[in-house]
Amino acid sequence: MSSNPGSIQGRRKGPKQLPRLPLSVFTPPNSGTSDRFPLPPSPSTVHPENVVDAHVVGDPGLQKWQQEAGGTLGSRAYGVVISSSADKAEEVPKEIGNIKVLSVMIPVELENPTSISTAVAVTSKSNIPVSFSAVFSKSTPEAIAGLREVLQKGQPVDIEVQTGATDFSLEGLEEFLTRATADLEGIPPIILSNVLPPPHDYNLPIVKLMNHPTYNVFQAQTAALSLFPSVYVKYLPPTWGVATPSTPQPGATSENSGAKEQREWKRRIKMYVGPVMEAFGYQRIIFGSSSPRASQAASNAVDWYNVARESFAELGVEQECIDSVFSLNAQSVYGAK
Repeated sequence: MSSNPGSIQGRRKGPKQLPRLPLSVFTPPNSGTSDRFPLPPSPSTVHPENVVDAHVVGDPGLQKWQQEAGGTLGSRAYGVVISSSADKAEEVPKEIGNIKVLSVMIPVELENPTSISTAVAVTSKSNIPVSFSAVFSKSTPEAIAGLREVLQKGQPVDIEVQTGATDFSLEGLEEFLTRATADLEGIPPIILSNVLPPPHDYNLPIVKLMNHPTYNVFQAQTAALSLFPSVYVKYLPPTWGVATPSTPQPGATSENSGAKEQREWKRRIKMYVGPVMEAFGYQRIIFGSSSPRASQAASNAVDWYNVARESFAELGVEQECIDSVFSLNAQSVYGAK
């Protein structure tokens, strides 16, 4: 075991004991107020000072993203992290319009040495900071060796967790990370995706979901993973098999808009944001708009931004939290060459 106090191996064992969130967290507050207890700002009006979208996939020129972002997201956009194949990475510019490209994210296959060497070669050629992305489905000696090799390059590594849909579990991931990082010095950020929110059965009523064994397991496993000091969580559209609800137009009624669906999504999202915030803190959560690879459902960048942002705001967090999750954390993780 490494004696380095900052290493993953120095973490304490066992999951944190997390408090159970009351049902009131997942329902809108009542309208009662007084002069002594004024209502907080409407969640729909709470925005970060600027936005970094740390997960833009399949859109290297940002044409689709800019069209979807419109004024709500586009006017606040500071930077992006763009996914690109290794052979196209050098073509990604430092800026697209007035939006900075903080990093170009190169997909790698952890069990394929050729894929790894090809991706790693980009780091010496690119004028933009390089990061890597991979998929975890199960722990194998080859995948452990592959992740270890990539981490030794000192660049951030995104890992999409694909361990099932309705029976999603983070079991095995802790051991995988422990073995891949054993005795490594200066471990770079490891960013987990398809975790917040995780896959679940969208047809399961929220009251049953709160008491479902998988929800309790998720909280315990998330707490255990938070003890890895280099691990972050990426906040992406969920793989629930349904499209991200469209943003209701101003003045639209709930009967003929996406308001009802959006409320349902926010209630479910907050169920997972709460435990992840308790475990990781807002300093280790990073916003991105593109869906995980495992998702087959449609998602629009600004629609996800709105539902993701309002889900945080409805938990009553401070402006500092919103700024960190939607911008500052990504700048810290991906912005260094």
